[in-house]
Amino acid sequence: MSTAAVAADVPAPRRSQQASPRPLRVVPPPVSHPTTPTGRRLAEPVARSASPAAVPSPVVAPRRRPRIEGASTDRLPVRGCSGESLGREIHPQQPLRLTRRGRMLLTAVSVLVFGAAILVLGLRVAGVLEPGPHFTHTVPVQVAPGQTLWSIAEDTNPSVDPVTVVEKIADLNKLATPADILPGQTLQIPVVG
Repeated sequence: MSTAAVAADVPAPRRSQQASPRPLRVVPPPVSHPTTPTGRRLAEPVARSASPAAVPSPVVAPRRRPRIEGASTDRLPVRGCSGESLGREIHPQQPLRLTRRGRMLLTAVSVLVFGAAILVLGLRVAGVLEPGPHFTHTVPVQVAPGQTLWSIAEDTNPSVDPVTVVEKIADLNKLATPADILPGQTLQIPVVG
């Protein structure tokens, strides 16, 4: 009986359900030899030393990575990153459509924002155009020790904002700052009539 016939009678070993990883075989890189332009291989150069005592140093070829069978160094193809190449269809942009409730909500929000802006602007204009206190006459006041323009303004015009009165006193008496007053100094104080 031939070897092939015996091998055919032997049952093949069963493979397990899990695929066992195939061992990788390392293939050494090809060795390159210097050649002539015609393609003939040159003889290996012989190292000659000047003196018999000198030992030539061995020439070491640069180390290359071993080539692994089955691995590829070819570049992988790059797929486009848009539309059809990714399997998606590109649809033209459709205009935004609002439902009736969406239009009502958009209108209400617009009216609220616009109304709030008008209200704030109106209050600001009213505050700016609002007439300040009308001072009718001035009264001379002598500054006592420890007295400030603020306390003088509160004493002479209790119904008016002290900030306005202090500004008016500084303008009338040509004071650079409210701290420029001295005890015993006489100031002209505006009074609301």
